[in-house]
Amino acid sequence: MTILETMAESAKNAAYTLGITGTRKKNAALSAIAEMLKARYPAILDANEKDLEDARASGMSASLLDRLTLTRERIDGIIEGVRQVESLPDPIGEVTKMTTRPNGLTIGKRRVPLGLIGMIYEARPNVTVDAAVLCLKSGNAVILRGGKEAIHSNSALAAAMRDALEEAGLPRDCICFVHDTSRDSAEEMMRLSDDIDVLIPRGGPGLIRTVVEKSKVPVIETGTGICHTYVDGDANLQMAAEIVYNAKCSRPSVCNAMETLLVSRAVAGEFLPMAKKFLDKKQVELRGCPTTRDILGNAVRPATREDYDTEFGDYILAVKVVSGVDEAISFINKHGTGHSEAIVTNQYFTAQKFLNQVDAAAVYVNASTRFTDGFEFGLGAEIGISTQKMHARGPMGLEELTSSKYIIYGEGQIRK
Repeated sequence: MTILETMAESAKNAAYTLGITGTRKKNAALSAIAEMLKARYPAILDANEKDLEDARASGMSASLLDRLTLTRERIDGIIEGVRQVESLPDPIGEVTKMTTRPNGLTIGKRRVPLGLIGMIYEARPNVTVDAAVLCLKSGNAVILRGGKEAIHSNSALAAAMRDALEEAGLPRDCICFVHDTSRDSAEEMMRLSDDIDVLIPRGGPGLIRTVVEKSKVPVIETGTGICHTYVDGDANLQMAAEIVYNAKCSRPSVCNAMETLLVSRAVAGEFLPMAKKFLDKKQVELRGCPTTRDILGNAVRPATREDYDTEFGDYILAVKVVSGVDEAISFINKHGTGHSEAIVTNQYFTAQKFLNQVDAAAVYVNASTRFTDGFEFGLGAEIGISTQKMHARGPMGLEELTSSKYIIYGEGQIRK
């Protein structure tokens, strides 16, 4: 057996134990994880600095460096996420439906864990903790395989959580960590269908596409985020400019950041210069349609067709002037990735049309797309943002990490 096969077998055994563990013991383990992470601030920050040194030496972009960086404040945020998950209701064992048939059988539907979850992800250390604690609370064991960019940070975080599990009286292998960051380890995980029940990729489009195409294990697809904000002709333009600035600039490297700005022709002449003043604070590079360039001049690069289908993950924004809400909806449904879309408008019926007709996991009226996040949605954390339509869609919290089983009570019934 390979190292990974042995790990998967151990994790599968741990999943059986965790699946029948009560809420009190799982919450005690989560509390122990929070305390252990707090106790290991120095070790985690030292490990993260090693990753940052390697990343700077390799020429990693500023936005990706931001994704990789841990600070004491960010670790506090991660710990707060653990505490939130601890405080949430345990979904396992919940009976979601119960009916009595004419023959006297009582048939119910009960939530159960998925089993053993495999995570393949890239350079965001917080994913290591978010994924592990959500799996733990929902009764699932997890195998974590992060990217080479965050190997030292992820190793330190995983070691802290495994030690905390042992302190709390649960198997360490409820949380397993793959130290091999080569492509071989990822591809081997994709073949372990006898042990891993579901695989969740989280990262760039290349990683997700590879896992979806190659995996023999069922995959929950967390898609890329080509997110749009449409500024309607009836919008409050000051509010729209603030939303646009937040959606693009608060953290451009994350999947819920805006990548394309759509503006109604009715307000483009007034709004685009206003928006540019905000975006210039972060020196955002604008790539616009001919109308956008007519309004803003040569400071805007001509947009190519590819620009409207690109997740930049940086201070770059594609801009297009549209005739109105109908063209905006059509454009979003053609170029979006089903992640998060927003409209800014004071017109109720326009907002309802947008909500009803835009095909995405999260659709906003008069708010930034940056809120598509498990913590912000009250889920404690998220294991990923699903853009598919089967089983789970949007930020995936505890309920999305469960399956169900039918439970049937009888009094001697036999089928004729």
